[in-house]
Amino acid sequence: MHSSRIRTSGVAEGQRGIQSVETGFPLLAVLVDLARPLSLRELASRAGMTSAKAHPYLVSFIRVGLVQQDPHTGHYELGPFALQMGLVGLQSSNPVRVALPHVNGLAESVGHTTGIAVLGSHGPTMVYIREANYPVHVNMRNGTVMSMLHTATGRVFVAWLEPGVARHYIERERGDASVVTSISEPISSPETITRISQEIQRLGMAQALGNPLPGIDALSVPVFDHSDRLVMALTCLGPSSLFDADPEGPIARALLACAAGISRQLGHRN
Repeated sequence: MHSSRIRTSGVAEGQRGIQSVETGFPLLAVLVDLARPLSLRELASRAGMTSAKAHPYLVSFIRVGLVQQDPHTGHYELGPFALQMGLVGLQSSNPVRVALPHVNGLAESVGHTTGIAVLGSHGPTMVYIREANYPVHVNMRNGTVMSMLHTATGRVFVAWLEPGVARHYIERERGDASVVTSISEPISSPETITRISQEIQRLGMAQALGNPLPGIDALSVPVFDHSDRLVMALTCLGPSSLFDADPEGPIARALLACAAGISRQLGHRN
């Protein structure tokens, strides 16, 4: 039976619903997940139904514009009203607001300081920080601008922004005292920057060990929207003695899963 990534939320257990709507919903979920026209037989099978059971639901969905049928092939796909619903949802979606419950849940799970950064006028800027459940001295607060090259957060933007945009912010931060910079030698070689970006893309995350803050390690991952555009970075950090910065460790896996969940909610498909 098809298992959709779509989930409902905000509905209390025991509230009265319309069973026929819930029964027919998997058909819509399959069309959303696969994003291509489907025959009645394939659509019904993927939704865990017989064709005879699925057909009346599809007739009703066509009548209200949620589904449309190609008159030549007979295949089904999302209809005009479903597309309008999706556009309205995307237009009203605030990525940070969408991310907050996910990030708070992540912070509770891993127990370390977790934050959200978006691209501001000066570079990657922290807009939300959930402190760890233990004392940790980190000079980072809402509004802190992170170095593009010398922080895990910034390197996410280097790896997934358009190269020209990334170069603009890298150049801009040089000499800017408000940017959290590195304790190591500056990185300036285009070849080095390219190598760093490729490695981050391969791992799906950026890592910082004791840099820019001695004794503090960090991992950061990207979040994408429906147009495959980078909209934010999720960063988790902590003291080297407590924080597992292994890109294949449990914190890394939790970060990736959290980012993937937010990206899906923002319409990202991959």
